[in-house]
Amino acid sequence: MNELRIKDPFTLEPMEDMFRRFFRPWRAELVDRAPQIKVDIDEDDAGFTVKADIPGVRKEDIDVRVDGNVLTLSAEVKKESEEKKEGRVVRSEREYGYASRSLMLGADVDEAKAIAKYDSGVLTLKLPKKAGSSSKRLTIA
Repeated sequence: MNELRIKDPFTLEPMEDMFRRFFRPWRAELVDRAPQIKVDIDEDDAGFTVKADIPGVRKEDIDVRVDGNVLTLSAEVKKESEEKKEGRVVRSEREYGYASRSLMLGADVDEAKAIAKYDSGVLTLKLPKKAGSSSKRLTIA
């Protein structure tokens, strides 16, 4: 059943595509997935407030970098568990993952006044805007 087929978005065979997907072997791909960083960003005149969901990560394993108006968040998951019975190891599991995300903000950030807090899997960043980084509207001649 090896067949090379080019997917045409304008095809008029939706039923055939549905049946082909139904009979494909099922794969579980969720097991070895790295952590995802989901963010909410609020902006006001003073600066930005960024809330990032990074559950299951120690705060020592989170890296926050600000370069002008680019914010980079990265996190590394390291979990090891071991179960012993009668002095012997019965089960040992290791889990590793890495996630990184870069965001471009609307203005440069004053790194010296930035504040970061991590509590219950949520990283909260207060990023004040740099003074003098206002935009100017140009008149087109």
